[in-house]
Order: sequence, then C-alpha cells, then structure tokens
Amino acid sequence: MRISELSRLSNVSVRSIRHYENKGLLHADRMENEYRDFDESAVERVRAIQLYLKLGLTVEEIGALFKSEAVDPDEYEYCDEMLATYEEKLSHVNRHIESLLGLKRLLERQISLTRSKKKII
Repeated sequence: MRISELSRLSNVSVRSIRHYENKGLLHADRMENEYRDFDESAVERVRAIQLYLKLGLTVEEIGALFKSEAVDPDEYEYCDEMLATYEEKLSHVNRHIESLLGLKRLLERQISLTRSKKKII
C-alpha cells in the first residue's frame, strides 16, 4: 500500500510515517516509480509505534524492541522485554511526579509567604 493509504488507515500523518521509516521503525519496498509500498502489517506496526510513543518510549527504545528476535511482531505489547520497559518507564514517571509535587509544595509555600508579607506592608 502507498504511504497515503497507510496514513489514512493508521490515522497518522505522512510526515510521521516518513520519520518512522527514516528511523528504521518501518520498512517499505520501492516501486518502479520510487513510491513507497508498505506491507499490510505496517498499519499495526504504526499503531504500536504510536502507543509506545504515548507511553514515553523513545524512538531508540522502540527500535530496539522491534529488532529483538525474541519478540513476535504480533505480540510487541505483551512480551517480557516490554514488561521490564514498562516498569522502568513507570518508575521514571513516579520519580518525575514526586519531583513535581515537591516543586508544587515549594511554590505554594512561596506564594503563601509572599501573600503574608504583602498584607503586612
């Protein structure tokens, strides 16, 4: 299928699909006219890429997953390798949340102090 059809079927921009191909996440054969010719499985692969990006994985992490011979292309989301990646990402998110909560408390304290000083003046 051509890139425009893949874009339509996956609801992902042509630009993003080209980017995924340039990063080695997708492969397309070239027709005689040099148009890309994607396999039907590219739709699910693009959807998997989109999911992983939403989960915070980098293009490099996604590429490593796709290159793993231990992963069945139909089971990307559910392999043991992904479980470890998901757990690592969750740990990172939790650390980030704690950092943001600390920042929130500090800002609330500063706002409170500033308001109380303003009332005195």
